[in-house]
Amino acid sequence: MTVFPTEALMQHARSQPERTAFIFQEDVWTYRLLAHESERVARGLAASGIKAGDRVILHMANRPEMLIGYYACFRLGAIATPLGTAFKFAELAPMLQRLQPAFYIGDSSLYRHVAAVDAAILPREKRLILDDTNGTQGGQTWEALRQSAHADLPMPASNKPAVLTNTSGTTGRPKFVTHTLDTLAAATDFICKHFGFSADDVIVSPLQLAHGSGLRCSLSFVKTGVPFIMLQSRDPDIVLDCIERYRATWLLGFPYQYAGLLEAQKLKQRDVSSLRICLTGADVCPVDLQKRVTAVLGAPLYNFWASTEVSGQLTFGLRPGAVVRITEDAQVRLVDENGADVAHGEIGELLIRGPNVFVGYWDDPEATVQSLKDGWYYTGDLMRRGDGDELWFVARKKDIIVRGGTNISPAEVEEALVASHPSVEEAAAVGKPDPVLGQRVFAFVKLTAGTKESVVAEILQNVAERLAPYKVPEGLRVVDGLPRNALSKVDRKALERMMAEGESAGPRSINQKVHNRTGPP
Repeated sequence: MTVFPTEALMQHARSQPERTAFIFQEDVWTYRLLAHESERVARGLAASGIKAGDRVILHMANRPEMLIGYYACFRLGAIATPLGTAFKFAELAPMLQRLQPAFYIGDSSLYRHVAAVDAAILPREKRLILDDTNGTQGGQTWEALRQSAHADLPMPASNKPAVLTNTSGTTGRPKFVTHTLDTLAAATDFICKHFGFSADDVIVSPLQLAHGSGLRCSLSFVKTGVPFIMLQSRDPDIVLDCIERYRATWLLGFPYQYAGLLEAQKLKQRDVSSLRICLTGADVCPVDLQKRVTAVLGAPLYNFWASTEVSGQLTFGLRPGAVVRITEDAQVRLVDENGADVAHGEIGELLIRGPNVFVGYWDDPEATVQSLKDGWYYTGDLMRRGDGDELWFVARKKDIIVRGGTNISPAEVEEALVASHPSVEEAAAVGKPDPVLGQRVFAFVKLTAGTKESVVAEILQNVAERLAPYKVPEGLRVVDGLPRNALSKVDRKALERMMAEGESAGPRSINQKVHNRTGPP
């Protein structure tokens, strides 16, 4: 039986009203309180004229109002539309123009990037600024919205758009992934069933609710009845302090966040012995980092795969490496360029089908047709089958480096760079255009604090012992940090621009000798 997000919340509010749903900055939010506040805000939105199908912008970092806003929209049938916290006016204005929102809820630190948007697109009276208690910036206050009375709320249609989540596309135009209450319920069912959360667990999650992974995980925590620590800051000291204080058993995060945790734990030891599992996603996590996290935190760090469009058919792997597992009820294929299934062990594009797959891209039928074919979602991720139920990630289809007609996985190069020397904290590889070979491998590395750039020669020498000659970076640049997009993934387009511009005013580029050859040896 399908249990929708609001129904799952209400069931806990009735059966265990005083049990902790989540903790935010030491404030305990019970299921009763979360359900009560969500209902009040839903009625307040209805009293403000918001109806089913209207877009409601949620523009804030992690905080209780964000989760309340989601549940309120689900209850009303409005479409929750989170906006990333890293976006500036030039990015937000065209998004709002496309969305034509009926209401905006945001905090003042982010609203400054929206304030200048034309009132014809976003009326002043439909702007609510959470930190504006007097309503001087927007037309309403959070307290006034909560106090609004509206007698009846409609029963929302489960197959209509419920949330639009921004995702970075291969073009410059952002896409909005559309999920319904049906697809969200199916996704959370998969996650609850295959990840193995229990009511005895405590989860620390710095994942942003504005992103698909943060939303679906939080909805899954509530559905399972497992308490979680909602973090607004990704500061590694705060994360470690929360693990120690609340005796957390699960930790979620991205690879670069785990690298920061290692440094913070080295400077100040915290008791993290309660941890039993750590999960990471978004970017490929180097094996060396997985092993170091496992050793320092005392809990295995495993990879899991998800996209804004779909999650749940693949659960986390059980050994180091870019490996995940296919669940027993998943519909998964690996296909070649012609759409034919590849042989076992061969590389193919991952296709997924199921009730949790998104229903399309908002106002973008062309992109929808390209990604959804006969019910199958073409993920753009290249994978190969391993032992048993394992799937090994190779690369994003669009990120593959083609040198002399031979495909090179950036993930393989990046893993070799990180493993080559303890001073390499992060690495990223991109293809550098070449008139003869098509592309050559160019890489960027972030070194640990205090490391001198003279170590680069040793890094390249060590990498050459790990990789075939044609895979070894023919250019390597030291940077203070890898650029990331609004979804916290390494921004490869930005790296390509940095490479093309030569970073004349930035960090020094250190290049290998470029061998004069026309293809792989």
